[in-house]
Amino acid sequence: MTVTAILVLAAGTYAFRVAGPLLRNRMARTRGGEAALPPRLTELMSVAATTLLVALIATATLTDAGSFAGVALPAGVLTGGVLAWRRAPFVVVVIAAAVVAAGLRALGVP
Repeated sequence: MTVTAILVLAAGTYAFRVAGPLLRNRMARTRGGEAALPPRLTELMSVAATTLLVALIATATLTDAGSFAGVALPAGVLTGGVLAWRRAPFVVVVIAAAVVAAGLRALGVP
């Protein structure tokens, strides 16, 4: 049963990964020099993807097991976000975020 479940999940994951580029190429074909997707729809799809990513980050940052995660975790994520925005090296971003979150927890901040 376990091997079957793993194989089914692997096939499904592969199908989703392949479907993205295939559908994009199919939908982005031009018809008589005119784009198949209107520019407004392309822009909305980009905004929707960004919105979903921000919602995922907010949920993972602010909650832990269905309740508020405390202040230390969001502070660490905020630190990492600011450093990434300022184009700090990735290793610096990760280490600084971890140090801020761990330091606040060591000081007793939840």
